[in-house]
Amino acid sequence: MKLLDRLNKFFGAQDMTTGKPMSNLLTFSIPLLIGNFAQQLYSTADSIIVGQYVGDTALSAIGATMPIVNMICVLFIALSTGTGVMVSQYFGAKQNDKLSLTVGNSITMVIISSLLLMLIFIPTSYSLLEFIKTPEETIDMANNYLVIYTYGVLTIGLYNIISGILRGLGDSFVPLLILIVCCLLNIGLDVWFVAGLGMKVAGAALATVISQGVSSLLCILRLLTLKKTVTVHARNFIPNKRIILDLLKLGLPAGITQMVFSLAMITVQSLTNSMGYQVVTCTTAVMRIDGFAMLPNFTFGMAITTFIGQNIGANKMDRVKQGSKDIIKIALTASIILVACVLLFGKYLIIMFTETDDIINLGVRQLRILAVGYVAMCFTQVYGGIMRGAGDTMPSMWISIITTVVIRIPLAYLLAFLTRSEEWPNGNPDALFFSLLTVWVMGAIITYLWYRRGKWMTKGVVKHQAALAKAETAAE
Repeated sequence: MKLLDRLNKFFGAQDMTTGKPMSNLLTFSIPLLIGNFAQQLYSTADSIIVGQYVGDTALSAIGATMPIVNMICVLFIALSTGTGVMVSQYFGAKQNDKLSLTVGNSITMVIISSLLLMLIFIPTSYSLLEFIKTPEETIDMANNYLVIYTYGVLTIGLYNIISGILRGLGDSFVPLLILIVCCLLNIGLDVWFVAGLGMKVAGAALATVISQGVSSLLCILRLLTLKKTVTVHARNFIPNKRIILDLLKLGLPAGITQMVFSLAMITVQSLTNSMGYQVVTCTTAVMRIDGFAMLPNFTFGMAITTFIGQNIGANKMDRVKQGSKDIIKIALTASIILVACVLLFGKYLIIMFTETDDIINLGVRQLRILAVGYVAMCFTQVYGGIMRGAGDTMPSMWISIITTVVIRIPLAYLLAFLTRSEEWPNGNPDALFFSLLTVWVMGAIITYLWYRRGKWMTKGVVKHQAALAKAETAAE
């Protein structure tokens, strides 16, 4: 118990408005990185176990559902982003009443949103899969996975929102413990349901829902222990117009960004599906590995968001500046190392999902195409995280719309058209990844240029007049 107390003291809820910024960021990021790794393993376990025990068509079925699953999660991403920014800034400003009201209202909105999502997506799941041209060999399995996943959407929403609240409070240790426990549970249930009971992709979906349910319950229990910071009272769950408007103002751009991304994925998924189930299988495996390669980027983007939020709330702009410099050094180093590992061991990673030689060779080539893009995404996530932490969530939305809709979709279809051949009558699958690489690089450049403008320094929900005047002068 003493060891757990010491670890919790070191990794628990942190006030990042004091101490060295580099130390704050590393202390917060390490358990967060491990937690994100566990989260990615959590979702990847389905694909590996299904691919090995059921086959390529089953793996393809899970891959076909991913764009729709991402669309289902749009509202949660919006709410989680808005909540995380407000919680971190109110925590930094020591305004616990507004912090508690934000927490209660965000949970209320998740419950309402979950019910709406079930009403919309459960009866339309098969039609959506038909719309994106899901191969006949996989559509029934894909529908089973999607329907079960949607029934469990409340557990997924609660986990996302409450873990976001805990991160906003600077607590990355307890969510890490929860993720590790539930990751192991998910893998165990996957093996039991898929291999033991022969439930195929339906078993994988059920394992995910049960594991997410356990995760959300443990997160709720952790939130209830933070009585000195968060007051869990019925009055805080009653919708408050001001809080909800602030949540939507901060979160909707992130939600719209994810919606745009999901719609683009659905459009590109239709192109992917037209190339055959083997290409879908390969793309599913590559994008699972892609999730691990992106871990440093997402982790340090999340870490700097909390750091910036707390320090802007506390009106410590000097720490904002220093923390921004420190995080890019950390993130870039970690990203380069992990990308090198992906390039060296890419083949062995693909083999975890399938034993089909053609799919393995195609997957290795696609990972090599994306390699430079992982480094570019480091800048996108870090500088985007800085702006989000300050409350400036609009730029990421517009950048996403420009790169994903205006550039990526037309480019993917154009490259596919230009690379048609007897072997690939609907286009070479490399076109999918060259188009993705292009928008990653362009997104990094645009995000950095927007960050340099400095307007994000004036967007905090906790207003400090002197700081605003200083920031506006610096921006000009």
